[in-house]
Amino acid sequence: MAIRLDTPIIELYRFEVSRLSAAMAKKLAEAVAGVFAKTDPSAATVEDLLSYFPARYEDRSNFISIDKLEDGMEAAVEIYVRNSGGIQVGRNRDPRKPPLYLFEVTGGDAERRFKPVVVKWFVSGKAAKSILQYYSERFARGTRFVAYGLWEYDDRKGTFALKLAKPEELEILPGEAKDLFTPEPAADPTVERGYSDEDLDEDIASPEFATVHNARRVPIYRKLGPFQTKRLREIIHSVLQKLDPTSVPDNLPADLRERQDLVPRAQALSEIHFPPEDSLISDYEMFRSAAQRRLIFDEFFWLSFAMQVLRGERQKEPKGTVIEISDVMKERMKQILPFTLTGAQRRVIAEIFRDLTSDAPMNRLIQGDVGSGKTIVAFLALFAAMENGYQTALMAPTEILAEQHFRNAGKLFAGTGYRIVLLVGSTKAAEKRKLHTAIAEGEIDLVIGTHAIIQEAVTFAKLGLAVIDEQHRFGVLQRAQLKASGLNPDILVMTATPIPRSLAMTVYGDLDVSVIDELPPGRTPVKTVVVGEDKRQGVYHGIEREIKLGRQAYVVYPLIEESAKSDLKAATIMYEDLRTRIFPQYTVGLLHGRMKPAEKEAIMAEFVAGRLDILVSTTVIEVGVDVPNASLMVIEHAERFGLSQLHQLRGRVGRGAEQSFCVLLADYKRTTVAKQRLGIMEETSDGFKIAEKDLELRGQGEILGTRQSGIQNFRLGNIVRDLDILIAARTEAEHYLTEKRLSPETSQMVKEVRSDKKVRLGNVG
Repeated sequence: MAIRLDTPIIELYRFEVSRLSAAMAKKLAEAVAGVFAKTDPSAATVEDLLSYFPARYEDRSNFISIDKLEDGMEAAVEIYVRNSGGIQVGRNRDPRKPPLYLFEVTGGDAERRFKPVVVKWFVSGKAAKSILQYYSERFARGTRFVAYGLWEYDDRKGTFALKLAKPEELEILPGEAKDLFTPEPAADPTVERGYSDEDLDEDIASPEFATVHNARRVPIYRKLGPFQTKRLREIIHSVLQKLDPTSVPDNLPADLRERQDLVPRAQALSEIHFPPEDSLISDYEMFRSAAQRRLIFDEFFWLSFAMQVLRGERQKEPKGTVIEISDVMKERMKQILPFTLTGAQRRVIAEIFRDLTSDAPMNRLIQGDVGSGKTIVAFLALFAAMENGYQTALMAPTEILAEQHFRNAGKLFAGTGYRIVLLVGSTKAAEKRKLHTAIAEGEIDLVIGTHAIIQEAVTFAKLGLAVIDEQHRFGVLQRAQLKASGLNPDILVMTATPIPRSLAMTVYGDLDVSVIDELPPGRTPVKTVVVGEDKRQGVYHGIEREIKLGRQAYVVYPLIEESAKSDLKAATIMYEDLRTRIFPQYTVGLLHGRMKPAEKEAIMAEFVAGRLDILVSTTVIEVGVDVPNASLMVIEHAERFGLSQLHQLRGRVGRGAEQSFCVLLADYKRTTVAKQRLGIMEETSDGFKIAEKDLELRGQGEILGTRQSGIQNFRLGNIVRDLDILIAARTEAEHYLTEKRLSPETSQMVKEVRSDKKVRLGNVG
């Protein structure tokens, strides 16, 4: 009986896989289920296990004899034990702490022709003495084993030494000295000897796995539950040996594999874990091996194919709304506009109006840099839907942003007669009940709020358009709920987080993307400077200068309260310092996410009204907060923030006509990556360039799934590193859905995509 891809991991013990007991098979299933977000461990399969790819590889094919060792050489060496034992290291002055021991194995070649070598590691813990006894038995005189690692020459002793963090990668081999091993009792030896599996971390490898760990290119895995890399290597090797190759279907068409020169899937799954003898480790390190390329292509192809299927299905969906854009409505729109639109805004509005008047439901993303004027475009779309007699909704990720939208909508639509309400989590229960009734009876034209809009109690009479602000902050299921609340309404999502083209073609493959790439006139680019702690007084003088000019300043911190484990300056502590010691002559406010909604609203209202000179805040003001009079942003511990977050924070200033400034206060001990991030912030204010670099430095999150980020967390692919594969996969997906759309092969692929729950969720963007 052979193992199949769909074999449950929990059943692997039945196939005599690598000494795997029923209990350990259950633990392995639980660990794999956790990685792949499966709530039921029995649902974790061999395919999931084989999709737990190596983190890196080691070339242990460099198997040499002791006389060939050189200082600094990485090599696998065969050694015969001469003697072994542990000694206590240093004095233990605290009797409450267990002593530390150094275990050393001295060995050489079988004929004693060369100087001995030393392999050593530390042992500690309450069971240290029992563990030392265990190692002494395992490495008895004459035992033959293999040691791999970085060998260093000890000038003082004239020998080569290998220092190990743990001995788990040492491999005892069969041979003449096997009789020197102390026979293991029938009972559990870890109980009799006083040490546990956790103390030992991993047993030394059994002889039957000698070819798995050495004399080859070896996979290195991240720890998976209780399983260390060596044990995983044994299990996966055994599974691959027993796997029925006919149970590994090749899910790509044969002509595609031939065009793209892709190896069969079964071969790829085997070789990604155990590279063939003639392979180059450098290819695996660069993710350019044949096995990696095939599996990366699979990920990109099926995602691209699914996105394009969704787009096609959406365009065929019947729409419950009929929206007309008349000349009379356009005139009314001009009357409520407080300023002249930019060319980019007019272009995007024209694209939205085409969608609103079409037979297919709109599913459009407005993408634009901070301050580019996305909100007014969204308001005009809402106005068009209301003019046609439909209810509308605008959902924001935070109450602060929802309240700001509510105030701005109130000003814009003041003379229109439309009824606008705010519905957020902090709305009182009695008021919520009234609003729910009014919305259900169609008395409300525009509902602005947070996720409270999509609670079960909210029912729309005639929802025609839903706008989702900062869409990446909402999970897919939340967006699906909003879409289900109306007559298959038009959906408009917008984000101030610029997405690079390479990412957008994957992330938003089923949306129509509009880009507002022009800032309104009168906006002066924010000047950004990175300074160290030694310039703090100069920064304070800069804050004072701006306040004396009648302007306001933000000071942003990464934490709310100080932690014993962190040296970060906390917002609450520094607020008191700024208010009482540094700027006692000015009014200073504090804003953070743990405050009650009413408190946050009151503080923001004070700052907007100009009654606060300085607002000390956490990143709660990152998105959407608009105070034109604020001209200075100081970000403490800027090295701890990501690029997109820094760019969003900087976007809170520069919203008026005056020159604004952003000061990034950073620790001199910042990492190389942090220095790169801060340098980019100084160089450019172009959100798309910043996003490209941020993607390069941080990678991507999740696209189709239910996570908040909205960007796919690929198991193997990386859209920056593998852009060429992404483009090839997308081109092939288009080929099958256009030129070969009527073929039985394409029909089957579409059927598979439609049956995938995650892909169906992706239909709401």
